[in-house]
Amino acid sequence: MSFLPGFDAVRRPQYLLVALCLGLLGACSSLAPQEAANQDIEWLAAAPAKGASATWQQHRFPGKQATLYRATRLDGRQAIQSVSDNSASMLRQSLRVEPADLGALRFSWKVPELIKGADLSQRDSGDSPVRVVLAFEGDRSSFSAKNAMLSELAQALTGEPLPYATLMYVWGNHREPGSLIINPRTDRIRKLVLESGPQHLGRWLDYERDIRADYEKAFGEAPGALVGIGIMTDSDNTRQRSTAWYGPLTLLAKPVAGATQSVVSSQP
Repeated sequence: MSFLPGFDAVRRPQYLLVALCLGLLGACSSLAPQEAANQDIEWLAAAPAKGASATWQQHRFPGKQATLYRATRLDGRQAIQSVSDNSASMLRQSLRVEPADLGALRFSWKVPELIKGADLSQRDSGDSPVRVVLAFEGDRSSFSAKNAMLSELAQALTGEPLPYATLMYVWGNHREPGSLIINPRTDRIRKLVLESGPQHLGRWLDYERDIRADYEKAFGEAPGALVGIGIMTDSDNTRQRSTAWYGPLTLLAKPVAGATQSVVSSQP
């Protein structure tokens, strides 16, 4: 997919960042969504929230090959297999959960191997075999000059502003679980490391995360409305191949006590 006419190469990194964020919100223009080819993907999330879309949609980023997502079964589980071959794209669903209604997010993933050389803190090697991505509303008037410029760029190119905040759950190579990584291009994207290194490779890992607690840890303030949720496997920066599996994502009315830091269960 080509860049918009007249968009110069110098601004490409910022544009790709805008594309990544707006993929969660279903923005139009050159980022027009494509419905996932296999309708079985619709079971991927159960969101008891008003305004949730019925279908998950894949969003491709300008200049990037698309990661392949397909519905399957693995180890007796429903799963989405992601295959990234020097590629990056997102499977997402739009929804709306007001701050007072935020509870827990239950999800699972299985990763057979790490992406060699990946480093989520670096621009040129920031790949991850699995990401669960949450986008939130908030007061954009508090943006720094840099973030305000990115939001204005997004508005001009797509008709939608930059999400106020994006929280990602990720698997890294080096950082300790529980570490927080701030995106090197904007502090409005923050990554919470749930797994690190090879210790738990090759098995299903199940999580139940307190959305409010994780957001407050990441951003130091109370969250706004949750307006987008997605999964993403990417290996475009390291130019490698990465395969992973995701289980269903479920939004719960309230978190289980102590769930913020815990893995609920694991299965080889």
